[in-house]
Amino acid sequence: MDPGQNGVKLKMKKSKKITIGILIFFIIIAAVIGGRTAIGKHFAKKFSKRPPPGVIIQVVEEKNFSQTIESYCTALSTQTVSYKIKKSELIEPIKLNKNVKKGDVIAKLLNKNIIAPFSGKTGTRGISSSTLGTNSIMLTLDDSKKILCDLQIPEVFAGVLKKGLKVNAKFLAYKNKNYQGVIESVASRVDAATRSILARAKIDNQNLEILPGSLLDIKLSYNEKKALSVADTSIIFEDERKFIYKITKNNKIEKIEIVTGIRKDGNLEVLSGLKENDRVVKEGLSRLNSGMTIRPIKN
Repeated sequence: MDPGQNGVKLKMKKSKKITIGILIFFIIIAAVIGGRTAIGKHFAKKFSKRPPPGVIIQVVEEKNFSQTIESYCTALSTQTVSYKIKKSELIEPIKLNKNVKKGDVIAKLLNKNIIAPFSGKTGTRGISSSTLGTNSIMLTLDDSKKILCDLQIPEVFAGVLKKGLKVNAKFLAYKNKNYQGVIESVASRVDAATRSILARAKIDNQNLEILPGSLLDIKLSYNEKKALSVADTSIIFEDERKFIYKITKNNKIEKIEIVTGIRKDGNLEVLSGLKENDRVVKEGLSRLNSGMTIRPIKN
């Protein structure tokens, strides 16, 4: 065979192999692209069927709101009386820390008895021996079922300070307990030295837990009213404006602007933008966008 013909055949075989290799390469490329597309469609279809996110919601309703004035005072007994007694005059020991009624004998002496002028609790006042002498004691009687509390309120609150305002008191010994009371009287003038108005509160102390002389933390409530309310965790702040996610039909959410007023106990007064029984998102705001569908969860 002619050497030239052999060369031509070899070139044809080589060209054919190259062509087949190119075809195989493109088939592999097409298979990879097709596979990735199919996988992408599969996952897109799979994740498109995922349920909407569950978020905690709340229903807009009316709550009690008020503004407060904070102060402090020293607890005073409603009535108190003291008796200086010589121990040598006592017929029998005095019973201290005892609840007595008006007219009861609280101390029996050689020449007389001391009668309780009102109902209360007996006690003793610690005074140095240099004042009383080593043979004397000071007997006290306190009526503390109602505690009196004198408050100095800054004059800026003169417009709202009045008789009958509600008082909430706390005593450090029972820090998780609140004691209720009211303002009983208000001074008719401002103290020029302290720029304050003197007000007296009367606080319920039926269990006699507040001791005379105790320091009390006081909150006065004023401007009390009922108003629509939402939790402060539901607010989205954007500069000076406030927004909230309102739940519309088919559990879709809409971002709307609201105007708020007083804050109390983790709730905000709603002045405009919502109405009673509207449903809003309370928690989980960071993962939401307006127009999304959510799964409401009541807290």
